[in-house]
Amino acid sequence: MTKTKAPAPAARSRAAKPHAPKAFSDWDVPRTTGLLVLADGMVIEGQGFGAEGEAVGEVCFNTAMTGYQEILTDPSYAGQIITFTFPHIGNVGTNDDDIETVNLAAASGVRGCIVRAPVTEPANYRSHRHLDQWLKARNIIGLSGVDTRALTNLIRDEGMPNGVIAHNAKGKFDLARLKAQARDWPGLLGMDLAKEVSLTQRMGWDEKTWDWAEGYQRQSKPAWKVVAIDYGLKRNILRCLSSAGCDVTVLPATASAEDVLALKPDGVFLSNGPGDPAATGEYAVPEIKRLVDSGTPVFGICLGHQMLALALGARTIKMHQGHHGANHPVKDFTTGKVEIVSMNHGFAVDRESLPKGVVETHVSLFDGSNCGLAVEGRPIFSVQHHPEASPGPMDSHYLFTRFVEAMEKAKKETKPAR
Repeated sequence: MTKTKAPAPAARSRAAKPHAPKAFSDWDVPRTTGLLVLADGMVIEGQGFGAEGEAVGEVCFNTAMTGYQEILTDPSYAGQIITFTFPHIGNVGTNDDDIETVNLAAASGVRGCIVRAPVTEPANYRSHRHLDQWLKARNIIGLSGVDTRALTNLIRDEGMPNGVIAHNAKGKFDLARLKAQARDWPGLLGMDLAKEVSLTQRMGWDEKTWDWAEGYQRQSKPAWKVVAIDYGLKRNILRCLSSAGCDVTVLPATASAEDVLALKPDGVFLSNGPGDPAATGEYAVPEIKRLVDSGTPVFGICLGHQMLALALGARTIKMHQGHHGANHPVKDFTTGKVEIVSMNHGFAVDRESLPKGVVETHVSLFDGSNCGLAVEGRPIFSVQHHPEASPGPMDSHYLFTRFVEAMEKAKKETKPAR
């Protein structure tokens, strides 16, 4: 067999010329079309998406790996710009089911969202719409291409800063004005935002929690009448109440105790919501005190928990970085169990201020902050976390059963003897 000499590799050919280095201007460098401008003057560049314009708010971070649509429609985030620590946001698109705000006539209040990776085309059978188009429709500004890990570390070290998120497709920004806007915004301390996201009139609710095969079903045989006060209420809280056998009537944040008790409820629910509990409490706490004094069972979540604490004589405090995520461990002292819960709050109940007769029932295992209370010998309790958000996925659903049991016990005790 005749052997032939293999040709020399092209890379070794004397005729081959080395490639000239590519000029920097030839690289595909994304143009800056979005900014985050912080109150201290720091400017973070990226690519804008969603709505164009600018919005000012408090910058926080959320550690959940899923549920970005529920987060972006949660009224508790009103006045905030959310930094997602999970890098791939928008990859499953959006749909019409995963919306949390009850008041569809008003925006959820979220000022903007910040993500690491560019938003890709959705890949999920439930998706109806690209996140970019969905944000445009809801007038929410997005910013991608940001080192969200570095921003998260900044928030952990320095606290939640005020900032302006801006999106301009042409990349034109008035930096001096944006810096002044971020610097001059007063922040959430002392701000009542519940009125901005609450319903303005009474509403009934009978939708139950979602089922994979059937979707959302309706409550047909309720056993308990519950009045829920909407300070920024989430839909899945109402669904959990309905699934627990409750006929729910929702009243606005400004409802009086007389309005509530006129409906003769078996129990009263105090909802989650945004802003400073002390500010909303100026009009809500006196009414909550009257509800507590009425002897009606009361259950509160998040802002409702904080304002119940104020009504009982405790204090609330602003947190350094807040708790936002779906992977927070909380211990229930009444059972000794540890739950994995969803959190979303920037204020907390000062555990040292709980008065005599009010006991701490839950505590965060991250930082030891208060996450629940109960009044000794009375059907009144609340939690800071969100049992309806299903991070466990059902670690905390027992709280709705506990509320039903409190109503059942109260009804038996008040039932006249025959």
